[in-house]
Amino acid sequence: MKIKVNGKEKNIELENEKVLLSSTLKLLGYSQNNVVVELNSIIINSTKWENEILKEGDKLEIVSIVGGG
Repeated sequence: MKIKVNGKEKNIELENEKVLLSSTLKLLGYSQNNVVVELNSIIINSTKWENEILKEGDKLEIVSIVGGG
């Protein structure tokens, strides 16, 4: 399945037929504790990642949170 992640096309293949947002983020190397995710222009709360199913052509924008002073 092809989706766009931060403007770049990615091919996502997972073993089960449902491609969950949580599984996709883990596959891409992101941790739940330090990113904000926008799916098709809607910010998705991290508590809902397990229930969000991605579809062909979806667009993800992922922003990493970096602490500093």
